[in-house]
Amino acid sequence: MQKINIICVGKIKEKFYTDAVNEYMKRLSRFAKVEIREIPECRTLSEEAELILKSAKGRLIALCVEGKKYSSEALAQYIKQLTDTGNECTFVIGSSCGLADAVKHKANIKLSFSDMTFPHQLMRVILLEQVYRAFMINGGGEYHK
Repeated sequence: MQKINIICVGKIKEKFYTDAVNEYMKRLSRFAKVEIREIPECRTLSEEAELILKSAKGRLIALCVEGKKYSSEALAQYIKQLTDTGNECTFVIGSSCGLADAVKHKANIKLSFSDMTFPHQLMRVILLEQVYRAFMINGGGEYHK
């Protein structure tokens, strides 16, 4: 079973985000072992980077606005490659201040979901939905239209 780690800076405070995260975690449990690790917001991005890099495992995928935009199909193909080769991966969602350059430089992929800025709590839901969509695409499911 594919192992996917998600490192997030900060905690989710709103119940509606927590409910959405829990729903996608439940859906994903058929396909992958997904673990979310929350790290505290620090005074500096470099302190956060140290905690992030200590926790990261496998291929590192940093979510940042300057990253490459993937279609859902392209992300599905990348996740399929990871699954086929048995590679674990770690997605990183930074705080409202972003991610330190140290994390971006260590990343195997810098991934952007949009030129727009999203709340980092909502980004967790969006990421989980897209990872779920990727597994559905790869499995030929009806979810992706």
